[in-house]
Amino acid sequence: MDKEIQELRGRLDAIDVERRGIHEAAGEEALNEEQQTRWEALDAEEAEVREQLAVAEERAARAKRVAESRARWGSLQVGEKVPTDDVVDVARMGRREAVDRALKRAEESAKSLELRAEQEQRVERLIRSTAADTDGSHIARRLLLTENDDYRSAFMKAMTSPTPAWTPEEARAIAAFREWEQRAMAEGAGTTGGYGVPVLIDPTIILTAQQSLNPFRRISRVVTITTNEWKGVSSAGVSWSYDAEASEVSDDAPGTGQPSVAVHTARGFVPFSIEIAQDYPGFASEVSVLLAEGYDELEAQKFAVGSGSGEPTGIVTALDANTNVEVATTTSGVLGAPDITKVWKALPDRAKSNATWVMGAGTASDIAAFGDAYGTRTTDLTGQLERLRNRPVEAATYIPDFAGGTNAANILVVGDFRRFVIVERAGMSVELVPHLFHTSNNRPSGERGWFAYARNGSNVVDAGAFRILQNKTSG
Repeated sequence: MDKEIQELRGRLDAIDVERRGIHEAAGEEALNEEQQTRWEALDAEEAEVREQLAVAEERAARAKRVAESRARWGSLQVGEKVPTDDVVDVARMGRREAVDRALKRAEESAKSLELRAEQEQRVERLIRSTAADTDGSHIARRLLLTENDDYRSAFMKAMTSPTPAWTPEEARAIAAFREWEQRAMAEGAGTTGGYGVPVLIDPTIILTAQQSLNPFRRISRVVTITTNEWKGVSSAGVSWSYDAEASEVSDDAPGTGQPSVAVHTARGFVPFSIEIAQDYPGFASEVSVLLAEGYDELEAQKFAVGSGSGEPTGIVTALDANTNVEVATTTSGVLGAPDITKVWKALPDRAKSNATWVMGAGTASDIAAFGDAYGTRTTDLTGQLERLRNRPVEAATYIPDFAGGTNAANILVVGDFRRFVIVERAGMSVELVPHLFHTSNNRPSGERGWFAYARNGSNVVDAGAFRILQNKTSG
C-alpha cells in the first residue's frame, strides 16, 4: 500500500480513537468548553485528512492505470503514442499536477510539431498563468486532453466523416474531453462545444505576433483569457507633491477606472466535396491551416475598423468616436508634411517613447515621398516607410488609404498600442456539417462543411495615449 495512504488512514483511526476517549470522559454530561473545542478541531482535521486521502487514492489508482497502459504500449518516448489512460482523469487533477503535466507534454509535443521558440514560450506562460481572467490550469487541462495521438486522430476522423470509425482509444479520448467540458460548464468556466481544436494548433492559443500577418498582434497588448470578459485597471498616473515638514500629506491618489473588453463570436465555414475528403489524406490538416489563416485575416480587419457591435472595436472606430484625440489636416483634401508634425506634437509625451504609427500602405508611400527632412526613413527606392519621427511604422491593410477630397476621412493613427487590448478566449471548436444542400432544389450537393467558431474582442483602454489624423472637411 502507498505509504502516504497508509499514514492518512492511520491518522483517521487515531482521530476516531481520540474522539471516543472524549465521549467516554464526558459520560452522560455535556462536553465542557475544552472538550468541545478539541472535538471541533478533530472534526476539522478529519475533513482535511479525508480530502487528502481521496486525492492520494485517486493518484494511486491513476498511476496504476498508466503503468498498465505503458505495459501495453511500451515505454513513452518523444514521438511515440501517448496512452489515453494518462488523460482520462484530467478534470480531477489538482492545479499543480495539471500544470506540471501540461508543461512536460507541451515540451514533448513541441519537438514533433516543430514549434518556434516564441510559440513554446507563449504556451508556457499561458499554462503558468494565475491571473483572474486567465486560469492557466484550464489551458493545461485542455492541452492534456487534446495533445495526444488518440484525440488528434479522432479529431481528424470527425472532421472528414459524419460517422467516424473510432478505435476504443480514440473514443475514450473524445469522451474524456467531453467530460471535462461538461464539468467546466458546471463550474461556470463556459465551453464552446463541438470538437476542441488540439491546443498546439489552436490559433486562439498558439498564433503569435511573429506568425501572424496581422500588424496589431505585433504592437498591441494581446491577452488570452478563460472567462467571458477581460477587466483591467486604468489610471492617469500617480501625482506626487512636496509637503511642509510635519504637515498632512496631500491626497495624490490617482483617479482609476476599470476598462473591460468583451469577447464576441467569430465564425468560419469551409465547404468541401466528399471526394476530396476521401482522396486527399492530408485534407483535415490542410484545412486546419486555412482556418487559422482566415481567422487571422478576420481579426486584422476588425482590430482596425470593427464596429464594436457584435464584433471587436477597431482602433480607428474607437478613436473616431473621441473628439479629444482627433487632429485635422491643415488643408482640406491635402496630406502634407506639416500634418505629420501637427499630429506628433498633439500626442502626449508619455505616449511618444512607445508610439507606433499605423496607416494604409498607400498612405505610407505618400508620406515616404516627403523625404527624410520630415523625419521619415525608407529602406530602398520603392518608398517603403520604415520609421517616422524615429518611431516604427506598421501598414494595416484595412485602414483605407487617403484619397483626398473634402469628405471626412481617417488617415492614420499614432500612439502607444499597449493601450489597445486584444482579447482572445482560449479554445477554438470545429464541427462537421455532414451534408450541404444545393440552393436550387434543396437536395444534397455531395458536399460537407467545416464550421469553426472562436471568441475574441478588442478596444482602446486609454484613448489619451493616441491621436488620429483626419481630413479637414470643408465648410
